[in-house]
Amino acid sequence: MNEQRLVEIETKLAYQEDTIQQLNDVVCLQHNQLEKLETLCKHLMDRLKELSEERTDGSSIEKPPHY
Repeated sequence: MNEQRLVEIETKLAYQEDTIQQLNDVVCLQHNQLEKLETLCKHLMDRLKELSEERTDGSSIEKPPHY
């Protein structure tokens, strides 16, 4: 193998390693965002369930007199 060919391969490898690191950073960021969204969704679903139960009980929401 000649020296120029070895330098080209090392250069390509360095670029690939950099690209892999950038992709990994993006995946980690998206993973964190997904965890936050899942937590938020769970809280919203719990709150929606609470409100639904309150409404079916009729204890917290009263119909106006014209109904």
